[in-house]
Amino acid sequence: MNKIIGYIKKRKLRFSILAILLVAYYFCLPKQLFKSPTSTVITSSTNELIGAKIAADGQWRFPHNDSIPKKFKTCILQFEDEYFYKHPGFNPISIFKALKDNLTSGTVKRGGSTLTQQVIRLSRQGKPRTYLEKLKELILATRLELRDSKENILAYYSSNAPFGGNVVGLDAASWRYFNRSAYNLSWAESATLAVLPNAPSLIYPGKNENKLLNKRNRLLKKLLEKNIIDSLTYNLSIAEGIPQKPYPLPQIASHLLQKLSKSYEGEFIKTTIDASLQTHVNKIVKHHHAVLSQNQIHNAAVLVLDVKTRQVLAYVGNTPTSKKHQKHVDIIDKPRSTGSILKPFLYAAMLDTGDMLPHTLVADVPSQFGSYNPENFNKTYDGAIPASKALSRSLNVPSVRMLQEFGLDRFYHYLKALQLKDLKYNANHYGLSLILGGAESNLWDLCKSYAALASTINHFSETSSEYYSNEFCEPTLMASEIVDFGNIQSEKTLFDAASIYLTFESLKKVNRPEGNENWEFFDSSKQIAWKTGTSFGFRDAWAIGTTKDYVVGVWVGNADGEGRPGLVGVQTAAPILFEVFDLLPQSCWFNKPFDEMQKINICKQSGHRASPNCHDTEPVFVQQSGLKTKPCPYHVLIHVDKNESYQVNASCEKLSNIKHKSWFVLPPLMAYYYKTKNPFYKPLPKFRNDCLGEQVISMEFIYPKENNSIFLPKDFDGISNDMILKIAHSKPESTLFWYINETYIGNTKDIHEIAILPKQGKHTLTVVDEFGNEAKRYFEITK
Repeated sequence: MNKIIGYIKKRKLRFSILAILLVAYYFCLPKQLFKSPTSTVITSSTNELIGAKIAADGQWRFPHNDSIPKKFKTCILQFEDEYFYKHPGFNPISIFKALKDNLTSGTVKRGGSTLTQQVIRLSRQGKPRTYLEKLKELILATRLELRDSKENILAYYSSNAPFGGNVVGLDAASWRYFNRSAYNLSWAESATLAVLPNAPSLIYPGKNENKLLNKRNRLLKKLLEKNIIDSLTYNLSIAEGIPQKPYPLPQIASHLLQKLSKSYEGEFIKTTIDASLQTHVNKIVKHHHAVLSQNQIHNAAVLVLDVKTRQVLAYVGNTPTSKKHQKHVDIIDKPRSTGSILKPFLYAAMLDTGDMLPHTLVADVPSQFGSYNPENFNKTYDGAIPASKALSRSLNVPSVRMLQEFGLDRFYHYLKALQLKDLKYNANHYGLSLILGGAESNLWDLCKSYAALASTINHFSETSSEYYSNEFCEPTLMASEIVDFGNIQSEKTLFDAASIYLTFESLKKVNRPEGNENWEFFDSSKQIAWKTGTSFGFRDAWAIGTTKDYVVGVWVGNADGEGRPGLVGVQTAAPILFEVFDLLPQSCWFNKPFDEMQKINICKQSGHRASPNCHDTEPVFVQQSGLKTKPCPYHVLIHVDKNESYQVNASCEKLSNIKHKSWFVLPPLMAYYYKTKNPFYKPLPKFRNDCLGEQVISMEFIYPKENNSIFLPKDFDGISNDMILKIAHSKPESTLFWYINETYIGNTKDIHEIAILPKQGKHTLTVVDEFGNEAKRYFEITK
C-alpha cells in the first residue's frame, strides 16, 4: 500500500491530469442532448393522430418517443449499423475502412460513424465534419454508451434524425410521407424511411426518386439475403412505390390543438377524443355551415361529453369558414349571450326549494316590471300555463314572472354554484333579464352543468340514494386524468335528484325541429332532455341536450356578434344537435328517483296540490319539497241556482234550490287571455239581479269619449304631448288592466288614469277589472 502511495506521489502531476481528464470525460456529455423545440401533438383516446402544430423553429419534429417499431429498427440497423449491439459507441473496423477510402480518393466518400456517433453529431447541430470533430464525436459516443442503454440511443436517433425538408424524426416522417403511424408501415415503407437520413438534403420524396428507390431496394435485398423477410414479402415490397410528396398532417381537432398548445407547448398529449366521432361531427358542422353561410351565418361550435366519465368525446371549436370570418377563433370557451338556455336551472331551483310543483299554473300575460317589458317570442299569451309547458315551450313572460317570484338573488346564488365563470357581475346588474339572456356564458360551462345534472340522477340511482360532493366538476380532455366526483354524502350537492328528473321530463317534451316532430311514435327514437336558446337581436343560437350517458352542446352564430334573421336555436342549432345524437349509442331514460319523491293528489286544472274544492284530481309523484306548496287557489266554492246560470244567495233563492259548486276561476288578466286558448273555460256566473247584498260593479270612461277624433298638441320642441286616459270604477280600490288594440299597456289602482302616446289612426281601448268586467272605447288620432 505504501508503495502504491509513493508511486502516486512521484507521479502526482500525471495522476492529477488523469483525474481531471476522467472528471471532464464524466461531465463532457450534456444531461439533455437535444434542446430543439418540438411540435405539439395530440392523439385520440386510442392513440390516433388528430392534430399537430409545427415546432417553433419551423420543423415538423415530434416530441421524443422511447418506443421504436420493430420493422424500422431492423431496417435502420441493417442499413446504418449492423454491429450496434456489439460496439462501445464506435466501430474501429468501419472507421479504418472509411479513413482508408477517403485518404485514397482525397475526398470524403464514406463515413464510419455508428448510430451512437450520429446521435452525438445530431445533438451538436451544424458542427463542421472535420477529423477533429469526428474525434470529439467518438469520445462523446463512448460516454453516451456508458450512460444510456442501446434502446435509448436508438430512440434518440429515431426521434431526431433528419428525413428531408423540414421533417425530423421517425414519427413526423411516417405521417408526412405515408399518412399513418410508424407502427403501421410496411417493410418497404420502413426501409424507405431507414435510408432517408443517410442523405436527407439530397434524397427526399419528390426529388431524385431513382436514387431513393435504389437505396430502398438494396436494403430490402439485404433483408432477404439475411432471411429477415421471405421472398414473397420481398417481391411485394419492391413493387411498392415511393411517396411523391408529403401529406398534410391530420387536423381533425384544430381548435382543441390550439387550446392545449397554450399549456402543453411541444408535448405529446393523449386526449379523450373519439377520433371517429370527431370526424363525423366535423362533417355535420361542415354541411350545416354550407347552408347557414347562405344567410351570412358563419360560425358554429359543438361539444360532446360523456356523462359518466366527464370526458370530452368531440370538440369542434368552429366551422371551416374563412379567416375573414374568424375561422381560428375557438367559440367553445368564449362568452356569449345565454338566451333561454338558463331557464331549466330556474325551473329546477323552484322545484328544489318547494316553490312550485311541476305542472303548477303560472301567469302568461302582458307584464311590465319598471321599464322592463318582456315578450314571448311569438308575441302571444296563454293567460295561464303549466310551468312544465312554459319551460318546454320556452315562454319568456312566465319565466320572468317565475324569476321575480323566486327572487333574483336567490336564483343568482344557484347559478354561481354552477361555477359559470362568465357570470362576473352581481345580480342587480343583470336584473330580471338574467333569465332571457341578460348574462353571458360559454358552451363549455353550460355543457358541464347539464352533464352534472344528468350525473346527479345517475349517481343517486347507483349509490342507494346518495350524492357525490364534487358533482359539478370540470370535464377532462386528458386521457390520463380520472375525474374525481368527491365523497359520497346524504346531502344534495345543489339540486335534489327528483327536481332534476322532473326538469328533464319537461325538457324531453320540447318540440323537436323539422323532421323529428313525431319522435315519440318511433321505438328507435332517442329520449333526450334538451333546450334551445336565442339571444336578443338573433346573435346567438343554442341547443343543449342530455341523455343518461351523453351531453351534446351546440352554438351557432357569428363570432363578431352580428345578428341575422333566422338565427334561432330551434332552426339552426337544434338540427345539428340531433344529427350528433344520431351518431351516439342509444341510451335508456333516467331512473326515477323514488326516494326523493312523494305521491300526492294534484288538481288536474291548476297543477297545485288538490284543495277540498278540487274535485278533478290525480295522484302523481312530485319532489318531496313540493309537499309544502300551497293548495290550489283557483278553485272556489260558489252558490248557484239549479241551472247553474247565476250566483244566488238566501236573499233571492230558497236554500233547497241553491247548489254548491266548485268553480275554476282565474284572475281577470289571466282569464282574459286564457279563454282565447281554452274555449271551454267558463267565467264565474254573475249574481242574479234580485239578489241582495252584492254590490253591482260598473265602469264608465271619463276620457276619451266614444268615437272621438283626437288631435294631440305639440310642445315648443315639436314633440307631441301624451294622451291621458281616464275611467271611473264603482270600486276604486280595484285593479284595472288597460289594453290598446289588444296590447297590454299597464294597470292602475285607486286612481285610474294612464298616459299613452298613440300613433295616428283608429284605436280600440279595452279595460278589464279584477272581477273580469270589461269596457271598450273606440277613438281616432288625427294630425
